[in-house]
Amino acid sequence: MKPYPRVAIVGAGFGGLQAAQSLARQKVEVTLIDRHNYHTFIPLLYQVATAQLAPEQVAVPIRTLLRKADNLKFLQATVKQIDFVAKEIKTDKNTLTYDHLVLATGSQSQFFNVPGAAQYTFKLKTLNQAITLRNHLLSCFEQANLTSDYALREQLLTISIVGGGATGVELAGSLVELITNSLHRDFPQLKPQEVKLLLMQSGDRLFREFPPSLGDYTAKKLRRLGVKVMLGSKVTGVGADSFKLDDGTEIASATVIWAVGVEGAMPKCFPCPKPRINRQVNVLPTLQLADHPEVFVIGDLAHVPTQEKSLAGVAPEALQQGVYVAKAIRKQVQGKRIKPFSYFNKGRLAIIGGYSGIGQIAGIKLQGFVPWFFWLAVHVVYFPDWRNRLMIFLTWLHNYLIGDRPVRLILSSPKSPSC
Repeated sequence: MKPYPRVAIVGAGFGGLQAAQSLARQKVEVTLIDRHNYHTFIPLLYQVATAQLAPEQVAVPIRTLLRKADNLKFLQATVKQIDFVAKEIKTDKNTLTYDHLVLATGSQSQFFNVPGAAQYTFKLKTLNQAITLRNHLLSCFEQANLTSDYALREQLLTISIVGGGATGVELAGSLVELITNSLHRDFPQLKPQEVKLLLMQSGDRLFREFPPSLGDYTAKKLRRLGVKVMLGSKVTGVGADSFKLDDGTEIASATVIWAVGVEGAMPKCFPCPKPRINRQVNVLPTLQLADHPEVFVIGDLAHVPTQEKSLAGVAPEALQQGVYVAKAIRKQVQGKRIKPFSYFNKGRLAIIGGYSGIGQIAGIKLQGFVPWFFWLAVHVVYFPDWRNRLMIFLTWLHNYLIGDRPVRLILSSPKSPSC
């Protein structure tokens, strides 16, 4: 009996995991490769960083998600080299061959050559980074509670967020809730107004992916919540305990969070064509490499020149690409023609804080409580495991009814595995 075609998928993010699951019980042998043994629900990482959700609530063991299909296998390993000609993948564990390959390694932070940004800022792209940020924030409050040095206290209580997109805004709103509720109860001698929350945006408005009116609404809402929204403020340098703006201003801050700019996470071992400035790989409209049609590139790593698509960084696009690639591989096996990928935009939602959010669905602009509620519902539905869905829902219910964040643990900083 002729063996089934072998499909290798590198990266267990939204796109890679969806591609694997869409090939379940098909006449192919699938190996999903990732350096972690869990899938991280990245849109909720900021809630881990702000003590709203526990780390294990936003991560699911990959084997749990694949165990229902005998043709799906998982390999926890780091890819060391890929040979497109030999159709071979070398990892730190073993070497495997493939007939079809899907590259879905996602994105990483982009620092735009800002001095000190990579070294001194906190990022929010991985579970380890979210835990590290939570440890740091809670430690700053503990130190501020003890010190009698006014300047040091002010520095410890200054939290600066660089970037006025979804991550920056959602993080700012969640920090407001953490500060005014849980930490105010834990440290009654620290007044909430002592905490300075700064949100820097180099452009003239927040949420450039939404209409201007929704960006203006977001800025007004955040300011009412106590966030200092600084539009037209570009960060030009970051130090161990301060940062500089393009107007020469230097602000002392113990916490600088980098929430702006992403680029494709393309390891040097990938023999792809020379990437674009943001480290994306140019692919055909079918998401294939021009010289290697058996290789597909999806998610934040892919760029379709004919569609002039930029990094979207949203889960629905990666999920749709995962489903598309699975169908494309089945058609390749059958010798059928593959149609170009087309993304169906169902709309966008973002949460602000204070029970409000914004959104645009079918051209209709939303703001206030309704998009906030929709955002919660959508993220629960998109989560790939029902047990986590239940735990997240119950935790949110507890947080919003009681107004307390139960995950205020300062843990030892996890060691980040190398790429």
